[in-house]
Amino acid sequence: MKISSYQHGAPCWIELASEEALSGKYFYSSLFNWQLKDMPIPEGIYTMFAIDDDDIGAMYQLPQTLIDDNILTHWTIYFAVDDLASSIEAVKTNGGKVLIGPHSVGDAGQMAQCQDPEGSVFSLWQAGQHMGSMRNNEANTLCWVELACRQPQMAKAFYAQVLKWQAKETPMADFNYTQWLVDGTAIGGMMVMNEEWGEMPPHWMPYIMVDSCDATAAKAAEIGGKVCVPPTDIEGVGRFSVLNDPQGGFFSVIKLNE
Repeated sequence: MKISSYQHGAPCWIELASEEALSGKYFYSSLFNWQLKDMPIPEGIYTMFAIDDDDIGAMYQLPQTLIDDNILTHWTIYFAVDDLASSIEAVKTNGGKVLIGPHSVGDAGQMAQCQDPEGSVFSLWQAGQHMGSMRNNEANTLCWVELACRQPQMAKAFYAQVLKWQAKETPMADFNYTQWLVDGTAIGGMMVMNEEWGEMPPHWMPYIMVDSCDATAAKAAEIGGKVCVPPTDIEGVGRFSVLNDPQGGFFSVIKLNE
């Protein structure tokens, strides 16, 4: 689906920081048939992922200094905000932190990377000439974002203040699932982490819509990735799988019910 603008609080961009950018380019372009558009930046190359020349995400090479500091391959989700300065203030006053920025990205917009009170990292984007992803909710684009955390009440309070989300509890087979709403429209969800998650830190997970969950998972394994959660049905929703790229960056794919 083509996008013309984003409401405050909506996920608007995904960005991969990769320990091996060349390998990452091959993996994701092969898995999702994404075009690659390299853009020179002071730190090296910023690669846009695109479908029919419409930008839908991006990636870059992690600097060696960050790799040495044990910063590993990871996806970051960006959320649209109307006023970056006031959103940053809301992050700070509600127990979060600003890790990077704020700074301008040319005339494209302004960004800041933040951390919620429990440690999950996300970014804020105030659009200038570039609103973010030009497509979503279609094959090989972002369709859902999900927070995994251990303190759901804290998360509900924080994101309600920063991104103006509403939270809606949805009964599932074994637990209640929280949906995040922007003006009544579901844009993501929240999973409560239990002891089965071990020591994994709280985090955000992007979901990419696919035509076939099983075929995508098989393809990921074939080209060097790993299937962490095999294709699994979610009653009333669709079929999903959690995957790792060859550098360990994790993401989910989902085939939604029609």
